[in-house]
Amino acid sequence: MKRSVSRIEDNLHALSAALGDLASADQPLGAVTTYRVGGRAALLAVVAGELELASVAEILAGFDVPVLVLGRGSNMLVADRGYAGLVISLGEGFESLDIDGTDVTAGAALSLPVLARKTAAAGLSGLEWAVGVPGSVGGAVRMNAGGHGSDTAATLVSYRTVDLASGRTVTSPASRLRPSYRHTALEASEVVVAATHHLVPVDPESAKGAIDEIVRWRRANQPGGSNAGSVFTNPPGDSAGRLIDQCGLKGLRMGTAEVSPKHANFIQADADGSADDVARLIAHVQATVAEATGIALRTEVRMIGFLEPSEEA
Repeated sequence: MKRSVSRIEDNLHALSAALGDLASADQPLGAVTTYRVGGRAALLAVVAGELELASVAEILAGFDVPVLVLGRGSNMLVADRGYAGLVISLGEGFESLDIDGTDVTAGAALSLPVLARKTAAAGLSGLEWAVGVPGSVGGAVRMNAGGHGSDTAATLVSYRTVDLASGRTVTSPASRLRPSYRHTALEASEVVVAATHHLVPVDPESAKGAIDEIVRWRRANQPGGSNAGSVFTNPPGDSAGRLIDQCGLKGLRMGTAEVSPKHANFIQADADGSADDVARLIAHVQATVAEATGIALRTEVRMIGFLEPSEEA
């Protein structure tokens, strides 16, 4: 649904007043993503727990504004002009971890590397791959994150959501997600607040060894610095990085953005660079690969604020 810019601005002012101390205006957004570039959020609400999130949902029911749920900002590029809507960030109350035998329930804001290391230390196997993904538990459920031959769906048993449209808190079986490669059937209004995984007992040293090997491989094959990991999903039966490299784009620079010389499916941003430069380079890579190979690369990175406010979903 399209919204007029003036209507969105009016609604944002009214929403800010309704949220009161729950939200702050004109807050850094790009700076809290792993790209470290991009603009600000018109409104930011950091919610402490599920009851507070449900309260925000109840207030939102009376307003027509764009809403974005922010995890750890590891799969997101925010436009230089920022985001003309409400950003909801899950606070420390969503970083819990409960280990009950081989079942592990983690809060949505818990980082994946922390989850991987703590479950390995507890002698549980199945989430070692997560040590190399700088995202959150909630984000992993939403996009079925994965790596090194496994993914979130492989061990997920159930997940809990708060629906921003209704305010209802629901626990659902993992099968409801209908997961596929980097995709699930979660509705945009459903905010993941916790997830339960069923893992396998293992010698802690063995699990730690697997984690150490993944960390070594990542350091050897992927760049550090300001990026969002893999920019494009792999097309069926092929590698996005291979296609980009084949087109001679590795190391290509546009302004303050560069296709990584180390791994072609990573696009780096300079310190104090421009998110719009990164977006231009992404578009150029897509166009070049499509022209050379006929394959349309699909972005894994979420592009935030690049549409007009009246078009923002």
